[in-house]
Amino acid sequence: MNIKKEKILIIDDEKEVRRLLKITLTAHNFLIEESEDGDSGVKKAAFFKPDLILLDLSLPDTDGLEILKQIREFSTTPIIILSVRESENDKVLALDSGADDYITKPFSIGELLARIRTAIRHSKKEDNNPVIILGDIKIDLANRNVYSNGNEIKLSPIEYDILKLLAQNKEKIVTQKYILSRVWGDEYVSESHYLRVYIGQIRKKIEKYPGRPEHLITEPGIGYRLI
Repeated sequence: MNIKKEKILIIDDEKEVRRLLKITLTAHNFLIEESEDGDSGVKKAAFFKPDLILLDLSLPDTDGLEILKQIREFSTTPIIILSVRESENDKVLALDSGADDYITKPFSIGELLARIRTAIRHSKKEDNNPVIILGDIKIDLANRNVYSNGNEIKLSPIEYDILKLLAQNKEKIVTQKYILSRVWGDEYVSESHYLRVYIGQIRKKIEKYPGRPEHLITEPGIGYRLI
């Protein structure tokens, strides 16, 4: 029986990077398509219909953020940024523009493969699933209930809204700006101290060791990830 190979599009102007990724990902049973610039990358994203896109931000013809926005106009395919840009601002801009994840070059192949599998797995799950399971945590979206090891956890309305938003995007980085906008409104996007307080309160309720969280992970300077 033939197993359908998942398709990955690599948009990167560095020939050696594309070569390394193609050899590695082909060995892990992925089908690879390449683009060395943004214009051809957008076209291949439309016609190749990849299961995931690896996108460099420094492209010869157009900035990768613009390519990201163009692809997001017609596709919800998971996009992982691979870039030498290390600043928090670049990461936040990319994630707010529609990227699913961000990995800084040079990167570990093991980490990249794990992020790829997570992004593809997440994209194939139904968005309307009323119950989300995270290890010993269960979130019942239909009834607005949260359980840990079978015991119901009492959350305030804002705590629940934050946790729900993270759960609906589980395993993805959700930026502080996005959470603040969705929970409090656009006028609060710079009030990150509000969010830190509530994140701390949520951890006290869902984490076994709040000081060493296993589920609600901080991505420093960027946002949070629920795993």
